[in-house]
Amino acid sequence: MRASPDSVMSPRRKQLVLVATILGSGIALLDATIVNVALPAIEEDVGGGLAGQQWVVNAYLLTLGSLLLLGGSLGDIYGERRIFSIGVASFGVASVLCALAPTIELLVAARALQGATSALLTPASLAVIAATFDDDERGAAIGSWTAWGGMATVIGPLAGGQIVDVASWRWIFAVNVPFVLVTIGLIWFAVERDAGGRERRRVDVLGAALCALGLAGPVFALSQQPDLGWTHPVVVGGLAGGAAVFALFLLVESRTREPMLPLTLFARRNFSFANAETLLVYAALSSLFFFLVLFLQQVAGWSALESGLAGLPVTLILFVLSRRFGVLSARFGPRLFMGAGPLVAAAGLLLLLRLDREVGYAADLLPAMILFGLGLAMTVAPLTTTVMEGAGAGSGGIASGVNNAVARVAGLLGIAVVGVAVAARSGGDLDVDGFRLGMALTFVLLAVGGLLGLVGIKDPEPS
Repeated sequence: MRASPDSVMSPRRKQLVLVATILGSGIALLDATIVNVALPAIEEDVGGGLAGQQWVVNAYLLTLGSLLLLGGSLGDIYGERRIFSIGVASFGVASVLCALAPTIELLVAARALQGATSALLTPASLAVIAATFDDDERGAAIGSWTAWGGMATVIGPLAGGQIVDVASWRWIFAVNVPFVLVTIGLIWFAVERDAGGRERRRVDVLGAALCALGLAGPVFALSQQPDLGWTHPVVVGGLAGGAAVFALFLLVESRTREPMLPLTLFARRNFSFANAETLLVYAALSSLFFFLVLFLQQVAGWSALESGLAGLPVTLILFVLSRRFGVLSARFGPRLFMGAGPLVAAAGLLLLLRLDREVGYAADLLPAMILFGLGLAMTVAPLTTTVMEGAGAGSGGIASGVNNAVARVAGLLGIAVVGVAVAARSGGDLDVDGFRLGMALTFVLLAVGGLLGLVGIKDPEPS
């Protein structure tokens, strides 16, 4: 075990650790969104057509979603600092390969490598925070990590558009390199070396392979579902095959001596309920912005830029308030915030049920975005902190891996499942009735998530 963070690290050094984790995870989040605006330029340069454009996105999502649990487990086995360093450095190498790719096939392969390296660094960055900050500081630190992550997600499309306009699509990947170098320098200087007395564990190779395949099936199927439909053999096979392999993975994990995913984690009440709430909240988050942007463009007649900026208030609220709610959660316990937060966000969605073909930003959209952003800010940092603390000492990497994997699958699942109902109501094209139904279902997801938080989460006993 490590010494207490307070006894070995100064506040300034802890802040440098936090900056390192924010930069490391931030470049991964940035690359998840920055590439979307560059797809036409990529297709014009290296070809590939629509299928090539889709695989530039899906290759990243597929390897990231399927390897997150493995990445988290490796951090617990070999040390979060080491895996974080390897993840950041290899992400930089993959970014260079993306920038230099001469063909669409090599670009897709490099993007798959980027996703795999992101699966190393993302859970490790949270595990580094958990190992560095004590209980009183951890909520605020995770709040800052969350806030800057949200900002990176929004900056991605805006920065990508500027880069593509003034330079080349290749620079959206090359621009990662200086951030990678700075992050590696901060890790070397500020992050405490992994404890030498860490218990030696073997890598659960069979479990890792089954887990990756079991997650890859649903992630791939859900990413293809909008184009192929639910009855296509690829979608049915991906979902059914992935579920069968993942069930086998759980069986293996229950019987192996040193499992990659200790199933006893789910016997911890807060860990299980927090991940269940993650599934619902992140499904709602993806569903909201997917259908809202489509509605504003296709029905209300907004431009792509106007519809893209519609969610900016949510990001700004997250940026300003996430750290504050992390502090409050540490002081008063997470239950109130994880219960009330999704319910406040759901109230914002009720306001969206009033939208018609004529949408005014200030009167119609802004109040809903403010409520939704406030509810999300109340929820995210306490939820993430609860997952990390609910897993217990020595399991920060796998806990983060589980939670990130749940969030990724939830995002795809939310769009796919709500999309079925929207398509049934709207027919071929999104209309007002279909959008309202989609928002009503998204409201239900958030409301159930809030009730889970109120009923399931237990505040820690006062020390």
